[in-house]
Amino acid sequence: MKELIKYFSELDPVLAAFYATTFTWFITATGASLVFFMKTMRRAVLDGLLGFTGGVMIAASCFGLLIPAINMAEENGMTGGWEVMPASVGFLLGAIFIFGLDKLLPHLHINFRRDEAEGIDTNWKSTTLLVSAITLHNIPEGLAVGVMFGAAGGDLHMVAMAITLTIGIAIQNFPEGIAVAMPLRRQGVSRLKSFWYGQLSAIVEPIAGVLGAWAVTSFEPILPYSLGFAAGAMIYVVVEEVIPETQRDKYTDVAVMGFILGFLLMMILDVVLG
Repeated sequence: MKELIKYFSELDPVLAAFYATTFTWFITATGASLVFFMKTMRRAVLDGLLGFTGGVMIAASCFGLLIPAINMAEENGMTGGWEVMPASVGFLLGAIFIFGLDKLLPHLHINFRRDEAEGIDTNWKSTTLLVSAITLHNIPEGLAVGVMFGAAGGDLHMVAMAITLTIGIAIQNFPEGIAVAMPLRRQGVSRLKSFWYGQLSAIVEPIAGVLGAWAVTSFEPILPYSLGFAAGAMIYVVVEEVIPETQRDKYTDVAVMGFILGFLLMMILDVVLG
């Protein structure tokens, strides 16, 4: 692990963000690849995995983004309660950003009917709408990783935190790949197309990661705001998209326990690795 931290600390932050988010995309593709070996997955398992995803995203937002943003503001001389301001402003703006995308981008939550699609009216097929929804999930994830590497600036501790966040996002990307590919396969889409759409949903992560790293390295004063922005975007996605997807049937308790385990794992990773 020390060698990995040292390696990433010596990289250009934008390149480091690209490598890290390419890895998270690869894990999504790995999850989607299970469609070649099975056609369906029990609903209880899928709901548990989605809950796990939500837990990781919330914990990553708290431990990997908001707390470092507050600490960073304090180190920059903001005290007396003002140190929370940049994280708070960024948090609100991140939530508003995803709120706007949610209202504009046509998408369909996992486990929802075609007539429950959100965003502007469109004649897109349900498969396209489903991929669009997971793509919406992945924008703040890629942004979060990119912003963290941009904020690190070669600092070993910050790089370790960025790697921890990357590992957490990658872990929860595995079930996200499954969550796209399996429903498509159940709808009669071929295995190859189901895999293709499953991995395609995460291709936005390297794009968002590179943009996030570039933005914070180019405009250093926005660092704590950017961390808060990524956290607000991720938490909005969890509350508006991920959690409702797990509350549609009798396996809600499984989803909640998945959430608890995901949060716990990310908290442990943050302490052990960060």
